[in-house]
Amino acid sequence: MLKAIGKSINIRVSGYASSKIPIVVIGNTPIKRTYYAKVDYLRKAGIIQRFYSVNPDPLDTRNSDNIKSTPQRGFLRIDRVSELYEDLRNIMEGNGEFFSSMLSKRELGRIIEIANREPTYERKAEKFLELLRGI
Repeated sequence: MLKAIGKSINIRVSGYASSKIPIVVIGNTPIKRTYYAKVDYLRKAGIIQRFYSVNPDPLDTRNSDNIKSTPQRGFLRIDRVSELYEDLRNIMEGNGEFFSSMLSKRELGRIIEIANREPTYERKAEKFLELLRGI
């Protein structure tokens, strides 16, 4: 799991071209309880769109951590192949775009104000990302 997180971050910071690439991690085991908040945060932050376990019935059936999903669906156990296809389709059709920055509130407010002058939500988003990236 840690290796997948590191690789995903490396992809995200490699350049703006990677901002539209959905990243999913497919494994065959459930995640430990200590990772629940982390995988949900990584999903919310846009680093990784989903962690999957494609094993609905791990050998250690006494494992209480064999959950269906975390609260924010950063992790999802796949019980049927159709579930995986449907969730991946939703991710792909979501048309998300990753962005991050470390700006002062003043500079961020200036960017938001300029972007807000655009006529549509889509143009506001495009302008915001252009300004954020210094394009």
